[in-house]
Amino acid sequence: MVWSSQTAGDVCVARAAGEARHEYPALVLAASILASSLAFVDGSVVNVGLPAIGRDLHGGAADLQWVINLYLLPLSSLLLLGGAVGDRFGRRDILVFGIGIFAVGSALCAASSGLAWLLAARTMQGIGAAFLLPNSLAVLGGAYSGAARGRAIGIWSASSAITAAIGPVLGGWLIDSVGWRAIFLVNLPLAAVAIGLALGFVRDPPRSDGKQPLDAWGAALATASLAALTWSLTAGGGAGGWTGGVLAIAAIGVALAGVFLWTERRRRENAMMPIALFASADFVGLTGLTFLLYGALGALLVFVPFVLIRGADYSGTMAGAALLPFPLVLAAASPAMGALAGRVGSRVPLIAGPLIVAAGFVLLLRVDPAARFWSEVFPAMLLIALGMSCIAAPLTTAVLASVDARHTGVASGLNSAVARSGGMVATALLGGVFAAQGKALFGAFHIAVIACAIASLLAGVFAFTLIGMRARLRRPA
Repeated sequence: MVWSSQTAGDVCVARAAGEARHEYPALVLAASILASSLAFVDGSVVNVGLPAIGRDLHGGAADLQWVINLYLLPLSSLLLLGGAVGDRFGRRDILVFGIGIFAVGSALCAASSGLAWLLAARTMQGIGAAFLLPNSLAVLGGAYSGAARGRAIGIWSASSAITAAIGPVLGGWLIDSVGWRAIFLVNLPLAAVAIGLALGFVRDPPRSDGKQPLDAWGAALATASLAALTWSLTAGGGAGGWTGGVLAIAAIGVALAGVFLWTERRRRENAMMPIALFASADFVGLTGLTFLLYGALGALLVFVPFVLIRGADYSGTMAGAALLPFPLVLAAASPAMGALAGRVGSRVPLIAGPLIVAAGFVLLLRVDPAARFWSEVFPAMLLIALGMSCIAAPLTTAVLASVDARHTGVASGLNSAVARSGGMVATALLGGVFAAQGKALFGAFHIAVIACAIASLLAGVFAFTLIGMRARLRRPA
């Protein structure tokens, strides 16, 4: 469900897409909605299914963390490459390729006889999502122009919010009534329809001569660095602690990150992550805010359903429904906050939003084994959703204003990738929740909640001290 609050940044990629002639643009819109919904909903539904998966496949705490992180890892590190591949080889073909890989991964998840099989299949899903997400938005942006494009993007955004709201509840019901494997099988007919619509009705615009080199080395180094750092954070936070081997892997991850930055600097404008973006202090501040805030949010959406099911005896359906306030409030309040940011600038909402989110995390300290939804869970989720609605649209506006016009597409995509990486790192750091039992489960959950509140406060500090150094971020033009 993190995706639902990051769609505004992804939409900017669609707006920058080249146009093509489409005889049935409404069916292109349907293909885009179906394809992107696969990736958006899968994460939140799997969060609800973690307790059942752990029981059935005898998974420990680290295993459950990897069920989440082996989806987010390739998605985070290959997202920009997926968009570049689509630009070079054709967005429709790469969209169909991504959906196909995601569908095969879903089928393998459902057929998993052990954790190793499931983890490999989740990795395949993440690879597919990295190729389908940017290209589903690109084909949508290319099918419409002018005011019609704005309306189509609005329909796509509303559909994303609706699927984000329905997904966990439907997933919880499927887990309770059929079993956790059903949450992966339901992806298959949706993927088949999306592929049929894409092949039948999506047309690509004329593309470049194909001589622009792809940053394969950058993607490989980013993936390897994230993998090493995520593994070391997961292992170091587990029962084994920070052994010499874990520290060595962490050091390798840091070294690979350094090599990645050196490589991207040498590639200049051909880089997957142009270093020129970071010449803007505002962009640096916005990147830090995104990492901290969406990291805290990603951890919340993993741990809340897990704790409610494992510690408070909620059913899967009830735990999924407990997340409903988040997408519903976000969808309702974000347009108004976007309009407000247009009048007062982005800086004020980006300071206030993290503070409201932090207050919502503090309210989650009231969740215990007897937690009732309306008195303990709902107020916290409502406050966090209100805080995030202050941030989603203004953050996109600020990111685009913080860089030169030629870098807006890359900056938006990078900001979206950072949001996903933040959730992955936070889940790894706070994974002790998965290992705790009984009363200790709520103690670990409360520690995680306090850490998320601190991260949200720090995001507000970033907004106050680093963002708005350009007047156009403080006041509307």
